[in-house]
Amino acid sequence: MQQAQSTDRNVLFDALVQYQDEQPAIREAGVQALARLVPVALRDTGQSRLVGRFLLGLYNGQDFPFNLTHLRSLDAGLFDDCIAVLRLDNVPELEVHEYLPKGQMIFNQLREYWA
Repeated sequence: MQQAQSTDRNVLFDALVQYQDEQPAIREAGVQALARLVPVALRDTGQSRLVGRFLLGLYNGQDFPFNLTHLRSLDAGLFDDCIAVLRLDNVPELEVHEYLPKGQMIFNQLREYWA
């Protein structure tokens, strides 16, 4: 029993170290994806609505719930960008809007469009 607990701790520790090593790449990919998604979300298309609602869901899931199965209807590139932003927001260093210059203003506009 003691050895099993020790092994579990080692596995968890190794996973944490690996995640910390990957975090800069996750952050960079997520911020770049977010920068590509925002202009899409600010347009007036069906995919814009989905991307806007997805971003609002990350911003405040209580007020703007988003069903992740809706991501299936996005083009592959937009889908991949949403997943990258979701990974970025998995263990956030910042709120999603804080990764962007004028992020609060942008997300206020998304609320006006898609809430």
